[in-house]
Amino acid sequence: MITKFSTLYVGHIELERCGFSGTPADDRRYPNSRLIEVFDTTIELARVVDELGYDIFWLAEHHFQHEGYECLPNIPMMAVDLAHRTERVKIGCAFNVVPTWHPLRLAEDYATADVLTGGRLVFGIGRGYHTREVETFGNPMLDAEANRELFEEQVEIILKAFNQESFSHQGKHYTIPPEVPYRGYQLKEITLVPRPARLPVETWQPIVSGSARGLDFMARHGIKGVISATAEEFVDRWMRDYQAAARRYGRELALGEDLLLGFRMCIDDTVEGAIARARPSFEEHAKFMAPLGMLRYSEEHVKAVAARTPQSPTAASLENGVRNRSWLCGPARDIVAYLKDVEARYPGLDHIMIAWALGTPRAHMIEQLTRFAREVMPAFRK
Repeated sequence: MITKFSTLYVGHIELERCGFSGTPADDRRYPNSRLIEVFDTTIELARVVDELGYDIFWLAEHHFQHEGYECLPNIPMMAVDLAHRTERVKIGCAFNVVPTWHPLRLAEDYATADVLTGGRLVFGIGRGYHTREVETFGNPMLDAEANRELFEEQVEIILKAFNQESFSHQGKHYTIPPEVPYRGYQLKEITLVPRPARLPVETWQPIVSGSARGLDFMARHGIKGVISATAEEFVDRWMRDYQAAARRYGRELALGEDLLLGFRMCIDDTVEGAIARARPSFEEHAKFMAPLGMLRYSEEHVKAVAARTPQSPTAASLENGVRNRSWLCGPARDIVAYLKDVEARYPGLDHIMIAWALGTPRAHMIEQLTRFAREVMPAFRK
């Protein structure tokens, strides 16, 4: 039964001349005075979602984007600030790009934020998809197999650090701790200080290509999954595959349990009106994401995501996104009806996330958050 609602803001600034006929993505370059506007928008959105009763305000970690698309580099640090400006909403990591971190530094930052926010930070992990980010930090992204191998070892270290009073790790990439003399004894184990105050740490990871290896890794470690902005045929397939993977590790889940389903959305009086309002930001999003191989609106798109190969920005249309339910556009009553149908199909699903395409203006996001909270959410909450 759907009872929880959240929203995702990936950290874009106000962009001008959006859409296929607007400024090319790679031609955008903003001065620091503009890029730091992202913090004002984050603060304003956090206050709005807190007041409107959303459960989680998800943020994305990214680096070096002078184009203005994804400009928040540190979610735990941001969460500590937002916790002082809001009353109850949790701040979600969607997602910490693990290969841009040393795993123990990420574990420390999360644990510190967990203590300082009183448990209001939600941990999330991802492998990354920008070569400029991951490779600049000295780790592989072009080599997908090496990236996945590193990520999996890093996550194992993080979970050991969270859950064990003291631990050691010997792997391909890390030996923790190094066997060095320390204050008269030989170092054999190490303790994360601080450890999270709340254990076990609820951990989320995106399901991007639905690979068997990825789902097996999540199931083995009890990691919850986020399926967002994805054609509904893949949503159904991946929900069943996730359930089967969990079963192999002795966890019997209702279909949709431990998963979050996300949509991009525009509420308007008519479908046509909603599409017209959403089109500029849809096109801007496709223009930026397609060369990175990150659109998931068709079978061809999902194959490209798995292979990390570029896609054509114009190969997807907003109308197709509405048909395959990666986008919800139209009157609130239609969105309620569709989510009721989703609720019936996936009895274990309890969490819906709405998200915004890159370039969506701040005022539009606030208006849509307000309408969704007032016109959609009450149908699912007593």
